Amino acid sequence: MRILLVEDEANVASFIKRGLNEEGFDVDVAFDGLMGLRFYDGKKYDVVILDLNLPKINGFDLCKEIKGNDKTQPVLLLTALDSITDKEKGFGSGADDYLVKPFEFRELVLRLKALGRRIAPLEDTGRSIAVADLVLHADARIVTRGGQRINLTSREYALLEYLMLNAGKIVSRVDIAEKVWDIRFDTNTNVIDVYINYLRKKIEAGRPQKLLHTVIGMGYMLKE
Repeated sequence: MRILLVEDEANVASFIKRGLNEEGFDVDVAFDGLMGLRFYDGKKYDVVILDLNLPKINGFDLCKEIKGNDKTQPVLLLTALDSITDKEKGFGSGADDYLVKPFEFRELVLRLKALGRRIAPLEDTGRSIAVADLVLHADARIVTRGGQRINLTSREYALLEYLMLNAGKIVSRVDIAEKVWDIRFDTNTNVIDVYINYLRKKIEAGRPQKLLHTVIGMGYMLKE
């Protein structure tokens, strides 16, 4: 996997790069947001890791810039900012994941592998899944509702695909963590609820028929 790490603290950047190299990752390091953008413009990365308090261009704005260029580019925010407000702002900028410093290095590796894993295509090329007027076109990785395209991040797409493949069934947060995030569910994080809310807003905005339902105490269900 090819990783772009944008981190202004040299010691932290060196530690992460060395550890990821030992895990077999190819890592480019940028020490400010502008340098990070220049690296990104020249290469394709499996995952981009961003600190938030970066010189020249902060992590929030850099994430927006990257996602504005390619919504499918996986981005992980790695930062000491741990408030819910910061996390909401981070996910709102388009980030696919958020890991707070200090962190367990093995968890970083697991999250990177999960983010970098390409979503497995449906069995037949050109196949699509539909729930009511919501359609996921697997070959082109496009989602439409009522014929109108819905722009999703790579993580939102993965979440929606999993829900649609299990339409009519209750899926728990543990199921989602394991199948979409590929990590053990952490009861202290609300990242799954945040992404469910983002997804719900995108697929249901301005539409009277609600498709994504919360089953209290059990999980979520996508159904007509």
